[in-house]
Amino acid sequence: MISPAWSLFLIGTKIGLFFQVAPLSVMAKSCPSVCRCDAGFIYCNDRSLTSIPVGIPEDATTLYLQNNQINNVGIPSDLKNLLKVQRIYLYHNSLDEFPTNLPKYVKELHLQENNIRTITYDSLSKIPYLEELHLDDNSVSAVSIEEGAFRDSNYLRLLFLSRNHLSTIPGGLPRTIEELRLDDNRISTISSPSLHGLTSLKRLVLDGNLLNNHGLGDKVFFNLVNLTELSLVRNSLTAAPVNLPGTSLRKLYLQDNHINRVPPNAFSYLRQLYRLDMSNNNLSNLPQGIFDDLDNITQLILRNNPWYCGCKMKWVRDWLQSLPVKVNVRGLMCQAPEKVRGMAIKDLSAELFDCKDSGIVSTVQITTAIPNTAYPAQGQWPAPVTKQPDIKNPKLTKDQRTTGSPSRKTILITVKSVTPDTIHISWRLALPMTALRLSWLKLGHSPAFGSITETIVTGERSEYLVTALEPESPYRVCMVPMETSNLYLFDETPVCIETQTAPLRMYNPTTTLNREQEKEPYKNPNLPLAAIIGGAVALILKL
Repeated sequence: MISPAWSLFLIGTKIGLFFQVAPLSVMAKSCPSVCRCDAGFIYCNDRSLTSIPVGIPEDATTLYLQNNQINNVGIPSDLKNLLKVQRIYLYHNSLDEFPTNLPKYVKELHLQENNIRTITYDSLSKIPYLEELHLDDNSVSAVSIEEGAFRDSNYLRLLFLSRNHLSTIPGGLPRTIEELRLDDNRISTISSPSLHGLTSLKRLVLDGNLLNNHGLGDKVFFNLVNLTELSLVRNSLTAAPVNLPGTSLRKLYLQDNHINRVPPNAFSYLRQLYRLDMSNNNLSNLPQGIFDDLDNITQLILRNNPWYCGCKMKWVRDWLQSLPVKVNVRGLMCQAPEKVRGMAIKDLSAELFDCKDSGIVSTVQITTAIPNTAYPAQGQWPAPVTKQPDIKNPKLTKDQRTTGSPSRKTILITVKSVTPDTIHISWRLALPMTALRLSWLKLGHSPAFGSITETIVTGERSEYLVTALEPESPYRVCMVPMETSNLYLFDETPVCIETQTAPLRMYNPTTTLNREQEKEPYKNPNLPLAAIIGGAVALILKL
């Protein structure tokens, strides 16, 4: 007969063995053999899987399934039963549709680098608590997003759609979105309704699209009252955008466009802005007082612009000298006139801002029109100008007659060669014009290969500083007025000038070196044409 004490000992031993062995046994059975499970984190990534393994523990919170070959068929229906899962990483797989059967309470979903084409209400409505959706590097287009697809996504804060096939901003986005990334798509227009109601939006990234100033609707950003960061890098803007939200905007990125003009009111009321970047554009001067409202500016980046340090920039020198130490300004280095080339604007004395220009001026009277002159077909708006690392602007040495047709409008163009590598263009209009198109072509290059380039100058402008020409090469440059509709006049033949650029000269390194960024030496003999109107005053009359 077993004593009570011995019985208690045996019972305790069995219970102890159970508690020691049972958890290991349960864990071993509940984690798929191809995965690794660790306190709710399930690691099934980088295993060449074509489907999600069965048997994932019910207490799983994060699923790492990236870098496999999982397709839509490989997502099991019982995956939706994992009610504790909050994060799923399914990027770099073989999905071609938005996945279904996902856990209801998932908050963060990574679907980058698949081939997803469609976004439907049915798929999103099953995960109503989603906060972050990453759809970068897929094949989503504007027409493939079902209308109202996001209407139940009332918790969505981050939506990333970079590098897809979007031509417009998707409509019907939830008001809760705080960050929207649409960079490197095909967006050419943004209408005001596209962003209507996104009052929670704080960060908007539109880099690398096809946006120009005419593709931005009136006050398209104005109602984004909580926007703190706006990025429009690598687009086709020719002027800084206006009507920006002034309440909260703190960072504005405009680099790598074709901006040659900043409207006087562009930065009005942006009192919270502390970082502004307009590097790699075509700015030669700035309107006086343009920065007056930037009370909190601490970082102003203006590198790689062809600054012309004439009288119109003297106010910039005075403004720079009055700034507190905390304000960091970079890139205001003179490119012309030659006597101040390579010098920082801040360091110039008042005597160096000479309003009189000693450039040589020649004149050409336009009196005849050459019939049947062939010109390459032009798009409605400027094509992107390819920027090159070594910008050399030649001194003109040869003027030839221009071609034109009779006109009622009069344009007097003056071109002054201020240095061997800078040309300053000014013009006078006898009658008001909305805008003018300036285009240029290197002779001997076929337009089919993209060697023709163009830009738009507004009618209120009276000067233009041109850059990026190939030395010792023949060019044809044309200019034509545009109507208020911004369409080319069909009865207007472009007025053109053929000219020869000057050869390169040796420069004194102490004056030509940009002290903030060294330029690479001239290498490419086949640079695309930049801009020039050849050393002439052209009088264009339309009877």
